[in-house]
Amino acid sequence: MVFVSLKDLLPEAKKNNYAIGQFNINSFQWVEAILRAAQQQNAPVILASTDRIVDYLGGLRLIATTTKKIVEEMKITVPVVLHLDHGFTIERCKEAIDAGYSSVMYDGSKLPLKENIAQTKEVVDYAKRHHVSVEAEIGSVGGTEDGVTSGIKYADPNECYQLVESTGIDALAAALGSVHGPYQGEPKLAFDLMKEISDHLQAVPFALHGGSGIPDHQIVKTIAYGHAKINVNTECNQAWAQTIRELLTNNPALYSPPDILGTGMKAIEKVVTEKIQLFGSANKAAS
Repeated sequence: MVFVSLKDLLPEAKKNNYAIGQFNINSFQWVEAILRAAQQQNAPVILASTDRIVDYLGGLRLIATTTKKIVEEMKITVPVVLHLDHGFTIERCKEAIDAGYSSVMYDGSKLPLKENIAQTKEVVDYAKRHHVSVEAEIGSVGGTEDGVTSGIKYADPNECYQLVESTGIDALAAALGSVHGPYQGEPKLAFDLMKEISDHLQAVPFALHGGSGIPDHQIVKTIAYGHAKINVNTECNQAWAQTIRELLTNNPALYSPPDILGTGMKAIEKVVTEKIQLFGSANKAAS
């Protein structure tokens, strides 16, 4: 099996106080750049497509098949998770599982708790039959990602406990002040709530959404409080865009796609390398 699931990686990461980076697929060149950095750092890695970008990339089966082929052709030996991020329907999550994804996130955070639990449980039951992991969310991560905009709604600890205990999810995304997209000023994460929930749910790894732009010292603290998965997208995209913008501004006659896009890929690779080192997952791939 080319892909592994979150439950193959996150418990070990949480136990040993490091986190595994999730990096989004915005084109298949992102896949190559992310994998190259992970392989060089000997680090497990999570490749993710958000629900909203799936159709742009050609559909779930094309994403799974192409990503698998890239892993094989690049001779990648580190563990790779293929994850559906923010799956907004049960059907979409099941389709991802059937297409070959090894992990899905069902995002029922906008539903009443009872409905979130019931629908998440349905996804978990289906995923378990296929050895696929499931992440779920409580509260609302603010900001904008792939056309989805929302305000921050902090997770309620008791709702976190009920969701975990009633569904058997493999990772919990509890909204505690992070946002998708750029931050306005320094992030204000609710570390008091984070510690309270972490102390109660010691066996469950947490997933931090909106990991781009959070200062290093806060990232280290979130890992200490149980986050074994950290999502990064905006910083990769910003580095890619800024690098290409500068390249074309300084070289107006340049038109060769390999010269232009290859430079952008190197920028993504640099960000991924830095995040892997910050998260402590370098050299954590099984030998």
